[in-house]
Amino acid sequence: MLKGFRDFILRGNVVDLAIAVILGVAFNAIVTSFVKDVLTQLIAAVVGKPDFSGLVLKVNGTPVMIGNFLNAAISFLIVASVVYFGIVLPVNKLMARFTPPVPEVPPAMKTCPECLSEIPLAARRCSHCTQPVA
Repeated sequence: MLKGFRDFILRGNVVDLAIAVILGVAFNAIVTSFVKDVLTQLIAAVVGKPDFSGLVLKVNGTPVMIGNFLNAAISFLIVASVVYFGIVLPVNKLMARFTPPVPEVPPAMKTCPECLSEIPLAARRCSHCTQPVA
């Protein structure tokens, strides 16, 4: 039983996934700090609000934290753009460079000039209208 668990844990996929999660958490901390401490402060300097987390909308006396949502949305957009431009786009270009081009497959069917139906390429007579086909 323990041997199977050990084999599962030491499989490459599990170790790679664990490393990715750890790096993702560390990257999330960096992005959150960047959004909270730098980006929102720059936007606040232009808009005049000291911090987005202070933006609160009161609905029937209940506070709705709009600023925290804006911080999270900006963090998500930054993470998504870094993932796309830093990982997805380069990997797609790399894969396109190493995958051979797909050769064009010649058509297996042709059109009958009389009835315009599709017939096999090697056919000498149309199966629909029985006309000879060159």
